[in-house]
Parts: sequence; structure tokens; C-alpha cells
Amino acid sequence: MNFQDSRLMEEASCFECCIKCLGGVPYASLVATILCFSGVALFCGCGHVALTGTVTILETHFSKVASDHAMLTDVIQLMQYVIYGIASFFFLYGIILLAEGFYTTSAVKELHSEFKTTICGRCISGMFVFLTYILGVAWLGVFGFSAVPVFLFYNMWSTCATMRSPMANLTNIDSICVDVRQYGIIPWNATPGKACGSTLGDICNTSEFYLSYHLYIVACAGAGATVIALLIYMMATTYNFAVLKFKSREDCCTKF
Repeated sequence: MNFQDSRLMEEASCFECCIKCLGGVPYASLVATILCFSGVALFCGCGHVALTGTVTILETHFSKVASDHAMLTDVIQLMQYVIYGIASFFFLYGIILLAEGFYTTSAVKELHSEFKTTICGRCISGMFVFLTYILGVAWLGVFGFSAVPVFLFYNMWSTCATMRSPMANLTNIDSICVDVRQYGIIPWNATPGKACGSTLGDICNTSEFYLSYHLYIVACAGAGATVIALLIYMMATTYNFAVLKFKSREDCCTKF
């Protein structure tokens, strides 16, 4: 065997090794991890800034007495701390699920002899399936909750757009008001509690309103992306768990 033949054999073995390694990549978990990181980053980052802008709008235009919205301020600060915890948790959880996907995919495809299905491994896979289902249901609630401020800001924006529209033919724009007290955001004794006419138009033209409105939309989209990522995780982990369980029964049958 000459040098050229041996080199061709080495290249062929290297190519087979690369194909074997690529076959062990959990593409579904990889896509879900990227989507999960992106969704959580959008939700946490945009949601945090939007909440700050919401407090500024309320303090400036709807509730000028600090005691009237003190409880709301505390709730928003608590939500911002929760956002920090969500970001940290899902960063770690996404990495763990991706690592679990690598190991289970290699065990399912039997790419490496050292990856064997054990009772402990199947229990861990089952735990991840259960936990991912719980988180998926929880994030459906988060997605629905994140749509609430989008709805409130959209109502205010549409009211302002109606006042500016030449087709509206309004004779008295001061009769058009937005009362945030009816949404339960601030108490009924808060002053002024509502904005009417040109004052409402000035609020819609502020940078805080424009930025907060669009950030809430992006945060809601990020929550939706996280829900999709968790659905992909659920499908991938459930499939791997089912195949591992089937292979464990198959191994038990071949021993006898």
C-alpha cells in the first residue's frame, strides 16, 4: 500500500467519523435552545424596560400622588426581580436540556458504545419530560398575561389615532377619554386617573408611550417564541424517552 492509498483511507475514515458525530447532534433540541434563548431574552429584556416606562407614564399623567400607586410600583419592582430569575433559570435549563439531548440522541442511535440506557438515565429523561410539560403550560399563561398590556396600550393608541383621523369629524375631542382606573391598574381615588382630548394626544406622542407599547409587543412575541421552543423540547424529550424505554425492554428480552 503506497502513501496515497493510506492517505485516502485516512480521509475516508475521518469523513465517516464526522458523519457519525453529526448524526449524534440533537437538531430539534438545538433549534429549541436557540429559540428558547432568543424568546426569553426578548421577553425579559423588553418586558423589564417596558415596565419601567409604564411606571413613568402613570406617575406623570394618571396618578400624581405617590401613595395612590405605591402598591403598583411594588408589584412592578417584584415582577422585574422575577424577570431576572426567569432569565437565569432558562439559561441553565436550556443548556441542561441541550446536553441531555446530546446524550439521549447518542444512546438512541447507538453511536457510541459507552452510552447505554440505564434505569437512572431513563428516570432523568422522564423527569425532564414532566418538567418541560409543566413549564410549557406555565409559559402559556405567561404568554396570555403578556398580551394584557399590549391590549391596554393598543386601546389607548387606537383612541389617539381616532382623534387624529380626519375621517372622524369630531366636534369636541375633550369628550374622548381614557380612564386607566377601569382596568384596575390604579385605585378609583387616584387623581387625575384619566386623560382626555389634547392631553391624551400628548401622552400618545411621548417617547415613553411609543417605546413601552412596542416593547410590550416584542415581549409578547418573545413569550410566544418560548412557548414554541418548549413545545419542540416536549416533542424531542418525549420521543427520546419513549425510544429509550423501548430499547430497555428490547435489551431485557435479548438477555434471556
